[in-house]
Amino acid sequence: MSGHSKWATIKHKKGALDAKRGKIFTNLIKEITMAAKSGGDPNMNPRLRTAVAAAKAENMPQDNRNRTVSDIRHLFGKNGGNMGNAGSVAHLFSKKGSILVAKNAAKEDDLMNLVLENGADDLSDEGDTWEIVTEPSVHEAVLEAVKAAGITPEHTELGMVPANYIKLEGQQARTMFRLMEAFEDHDDVQNVYSNADIDEKDMEGDG
Repeated sequence: MSGHSKWATIKHKKGALDAKRGKIFTNLIKEITMAAKSGGDPNMNPRLRTAVAAAKAENMPQDNRNRTVSDIRHLFGKNGGNMGNAGSVAHLFSKKGSILVAKNAAKEDDLMNLVLENGADDLSDEGDTWEIVTEPSVHEAVLEAVKAAGITPEHTELGMVPANYIKLEGQQARTMFRLMEAFEDHDDVQNVYSNADIDEKDMEGDG
């Protein structure tokens, strides 16, 4: 079971909460933007002061770059890692589309034929799901073909996929998993990608 696919599944389960928070943040940003047109000083602008207070009440991040970098560096150190320079591992990943389909939603041969005919790169077995991997340029076409066949994907995204996975087991695997979870839980982190191949038992802390 690849770490990438399992992580995508976890993110799918967290998606409902994230989507709800995202909608709240969008509305707050809209209100702050409108209020700021009457003046950018909250002390002199009651509407802006109220909007900022509402944002703080929802724990909306201020997106301070220096603070965020410091937080991420701290998370690395706390979980046994080191933060590299910007772009230092970019060559290990390429942008791909990922579509997860529940095992009981389609037979492997039928799904394989469908997605390959529509330009997908690969179909792999990821435990409870099939993962369809595509180039970004055909991602939408493959997704629409899957939906047209009456199959509802459990998760779909365009993201960074590693060229090769590194197998991690035991304590190393659990440490990596905790690090990825810590990044996911940080308010200013938008996406987390990893080239770690981790068994589900290690993700659950067993063994």
